[in-house]
Amino acid sequence: MGIDDLQDKASDALGSEKGEKASDAALDKGADAASSATGGGHDEQIDKAQSAADERVGDQ
Repeated sequence: MGIDDLQDKASDALGSEKGEKASDAALDKGADAASSATGGGHDEQIDKAQSAADERVGDQ
């Protein structure tokens, strides 16, 4: 199994509904941690970064 096979499997997994929910949950958790670490002072930037990451990783 080569790197291309692994990349295809990862793309398929993230493209599924289960993968989308998992990626959304991970991004939410990361955004919450970043918000807590910054005292909420950078929430707008964190939200933008979360949205950009979700567009690249998931379906929505």
